[in-house]
Amino acid sequence: MKLHFHASNNPRPQAAYRDLTAKYTHHELDDADAIIVLGGDGAMLRALHAFTNVNLPIFGLNLGTLGFLLNEYKEKDLVERISKANAYEIHPLRMIATDINGKTYEELAYNEVSLLRETHSSAKLMVFVNDEVRLPLLVCDGIMVSTPVGSTAYNSSAAGPIVPLGANVLPITPISAFRPRRWPGALIPNTCSVRFEVIRPQERPISASADATEIRDIATVDISEARDITARLLFDPENHLEERIYQEQFAP
Repeated sequence: MKLHFHASNNPRPQAAYRDLTAKYTHHELDDADAIIVLGGDGAMLRALHAFTNVNLPIFGLNLGTLGFLLNEYKEKDLVERISKANAYEIHPLRMIATDINGKTYEELAYNEVSLLRETHSSAKLMVFVNDEVRLPLLVCDGIMVSTPVGSTAYNSSAAGPIVPLGANVLPITPISAFRPRRWPGALIPNTCSVRFEVIRPQERPISASADATEIRDIATVDISEARDITARLLFDPENHLEERIYQEQFAP
């Protein structure tokens, strides 16, 4: 098995990169069978974006803190671990944002697309699902749409539901909703499109972020699941991705 190693710039992943490439041959992408990501969850997210158009499975080794998207770091039996790994296909969200000057941006998000107020003024938004108005006015600090994998991250911290991988739904989660009072958000089929329109965007500026990419002063944001893009993540069978999501759902 030919491996391509990709490490974050932090000291521990860089040291692991030197150790592993000395033990296993490092191959270029066009000659590799799998990509090994060294780092934490941030490194894995950046790798997913960097390798979006590379049709190779990704096996992460955790050298960060939580490591939700990665496996335990071990130098031994790496090829055997990959050959026995469980594979999971995930799809990112596609965000198309238009700013107040009419400029359009297209970005992908493997965790979530989030809208946040830029100033002390609350955000005022219209919420559409499949081009139908579902909330004519949402007053809040922000709102997000997350993937099932991303539902365990920012979405969960904002009291959104954690979504099993095979549920075929996407959570829409408000951030500090003021009106409607106590609106909990919604779960929608992953075939739906979502649109947010900012009410008076010059007076109440809003930013939109797709993972780590932020667009300022937006007027509209359209979100849908990018079914044409697939990433394959590999996990050790004893601690695979579905089990991790269960653990998050039933965490004490």
